[in-house]
Amino acid sequence: MTLVLASGSTIRLAILLAAGVEVVVDPADVNESAVKAAHDGDDSDSALALALAEAKALETSRRSPGNWIIGGDSVVSVDGRRFDKPASRADAADHLRAFSGRQLQLTSAVALACDGTVDWSHADEATLHIRLLSDDFIHTYLDAEWPAVSYCVGVFRMEGRGVTLFDRVEGDHFTILGLPLLALLGALRDRGLVAA
Repeated sequence: MTLVLASGSTIRLAILLAAGVEVVVDPADVNESAVKAAHDGDDSDSALALALAEAKALETSRRSPGNWIIGGDSVVSVDGRRFDKPASRADAADHLRAFSGRQLQLTSAVALACDGTVDWSHADEATLHIRLLSDDFIHTYLDAEWPAVSYCVGVFRMEGRGVTLFDRVEGDHFTILGLPLLALLGALRDRGLVAA
């Protein structure tokens, strides 16, 4: 039996490895647009984040029988508008302008699947208060962080210069990084997948 991370996210992998959870990486191939379309009009970011995490865990689980699969995803919204990962640097700059001076709601979800069945899932939310961002700051920030933040739905890496976007944050550190780690560790212990 192997623990598999159904994500190419380097930060999710680093979080798990730092916590002593040995995983192999096998990113899921999920049509995220279809999952999002199924939740169009649904105002629950948690429901969407869970659906994405579960879809990723399930897709990889079907290709990896007998193994436990960890799927994860995050959803970002500002004033009720959901944002996708930026498609270009110009798109990233537009996102940052839209975030400027507002509260960003970040919902991260994680799911465990085995043999094509989701066994457990969990979502957690954080609120990030973004300071007013000047165009000069946005330009300089993207000079330093692009294209690394192209993979980040909130256009930031908290472990990098992304921390300079915020006045304050409310919520679990690991949730903000994209993986509700403490809940996941509890689920892994409950299933005998890591030492209790």
